[in-house]
Amino acid sequence: MRLSKFGFELPLDLLAQYPLEHRDESRLLVLHRKTGEVEHRVFKDVLQYFEAGDVFVLNNTRVFPARLYGKKEKTGARIEVFLLRELDPEIALWDVLVDPARKIRIGNKLYFGGDSVVAEVIDNTTSRGRTIRFLHDKPYEVFKEKLYTLGETPLPRYIRRTVAPEDIERYQTIYASEEGAVVAPAAGLHFSRELMMRLRIKDCQFAYLTSHTGLGNFHEIDVEDLTKHKTYSEQMIINNEVVDIVNTGIDDKKRICAVGVCTMRALETAQGTDGHLKEFEGWTNRFIFPPYTFSIANAFITNFHLPYSTMLMMAAAFGGLENVMATYKIAIEEKYRFGAYGDAMLIL
Repeated sequence: MRLSKFGFELPLDLLAQYPLEHRDESRLLVLHRKTGEVEHRVFKDVLQYFEAGDVFVLNNTRVFPARLYGKKEKTGARIEVFLLRELDPEIALWDVLVDPARKIRIGNKLYFGGDSVVAEVIDNTTSRGRTIRFLHDKPYEVFKEKLYTLGETPLPRYIRRTVAPEDIERYQTIYASEEGAVVAPAAGLHFSRELMMRLRIKDCQFAYLTSHTGLGNFHEIDVEDLTKHKTYSEQMIINNEVVDIVNTGIDDKKRICAVGVCTMRALETAQGTDGHLKEFEGWTNRFIFPPYTFSIANAFITNFHLPYSTMLMMAAAFGGLENVMATYKIAIEEKYRFGAYGDAMLIL
């Protein structure tokens, strides 16, 4: 499969800059993949497409305030530090990205919040990647709270505005519980407490796996042949409770709906040879693009994604390349909103 198959012209005014006030009132485009039929709905209408026993698989990862701004020692140059992953809590060791990277070398010290938090660069990992160690003598929880106070919600770069106070809550699913993501699982942002209650009353089932969404979703693909692209790994956990709920749905021939790209990737990573889900704890770098045969989910909720993105490729693998690209053309004509704060698509 070629990268050029996933190009399209996206008007910048369709990139959602703010979320809607009510989560479940975003627009919903429903694509029936067998026929190519398209319906235009509101997200809370998703209730009409699922029955008792159908399963929603959700990603309960929680976004932390990963973007920090500090100054370099001596020069005072402004530096952005993007926290990726905590490597060792005991010595406050973190894997980060820095910008501008050319100014940051091993041994440099960085100051945040004046000089209330200090970090030392101890290793280079990639062109922009660094390993840093925060220097502090406080109890772990006290230090972590201070660090997060200095950080801000890591909105995607295509949201061209400063972070607002309401982003702290809105760039987070209502069921987020397991801290570790630097990118919100955007498909889940449409679920409100009221909608989930109505789905429960209908006896739909919810299974919560954990997949700590990372910046790999936005990593630019620089090869035309997609088989040569390598993705970043994401940490994921699928426990026995998730396995039982999903496999019961499979055995009862119910709809298994993956909510979001990372959820779908996790399900495909943990599929067994018998077409059922198995427990899993570890890392996945599975890259899914058309053609691909899915083993677990038979329904998919996702947002509208940017051209050439791995997330668009996942949607095209599930819904069919021609179907999805034709549907994206319709979505642009109908002015659906794209990106994390945009509208949703249900593929059945």
